[in-house]
This record gives sequence, C-alpha cells and structure tokens, in this order.
Amino acid sequence: MTNDQIPDPRQRPRSPFNAIRGIDYTVIFVRDMAAMCRFYEDVLAFPLLRELSPNWIEYGLGGNTLALARPSRTAADAPTPPGSASLQLAFKVSAAEVDACADELVRQGVALVSPPTNQSFGHRTLFFRDPDGNLLEIYAEI
Repeated sequence: MTNDQIPDPRQRPRSPFNAIRGIDYTVIFVRDMAAMCRFYEDVLAFPLLRELSPNWIEYGLGGNTLALARPSRTAADAPTPPGSASLQLAFKVSAAEVDACADELVRQGVALVSPPTNQSFGHRTLFFRDPDGNLLEIYAEI
C-alpha cells in the first residue's frame, strides 16, 4: 500500500467502539476458586464487592471491578492449563509501596518472580504469581 492509498483517519466513519473510555471490569477465569479467593482476599487484601454465586466473586479496586469466575459461568471454555498464565495484571502504587508490597508478599509466603527493580523505562516493578499462575505486577512510576 502506498502513502496515497492509506486512508486518512479523519475521513473514516465513526465506529461505535469510540464510545469506550475504559475497562469497567476484568474477569479472571479460575481453576481453583477457593485458593484464588484466599489469595485475593487474604494476601492482597482486595475488598470483596459481591458474590453473585460460588462461581462468580467480585472485588472492588477504585472504579474498577476484578471478578474471579469459573469458565462455565459465561462461556464453555476449558480452564487455562496449569503452568500457563492467561493474563498479566499491573497494579499501580507509589515507589515506596512497591517495596512494602514485596515485603508483605514474602511474609505471606508468596514467591517473587522478580523483586523490586528500577526499570530503564521509568518504572519500579515487582512481579509474582497468583495461585492459578497468572502474572501479577505491582509498579510505580519513578
């Protein structure tokens, strides 16, 4: 495609998806609901928002909702195989809180994938996994 064939974005028809302004909630499809609830409630201390059923639990995080669900609740997908992360979530805190979070994770017996590290792109990061193996990040802009 040459430059004269590239459509001018100002001339494209408006998409109904332009109305999307943010992510309202994130759903993690879980293999072990009990272990995941203990982790998100007891280790990460996320506030329980509501439990719609034993297969759908929601936590409130600022203006967002993080839901734990069994895959059959909304779709018939099989769970992600053990040893395969299905997502990475990043939670933003202050720089000092990255280290405090790392200390608390270690105190709670959670293995760190990567300890607090200053990255060249201007973040201080900490990586660990939830009981289902999903990669979680605590980070701060530095």
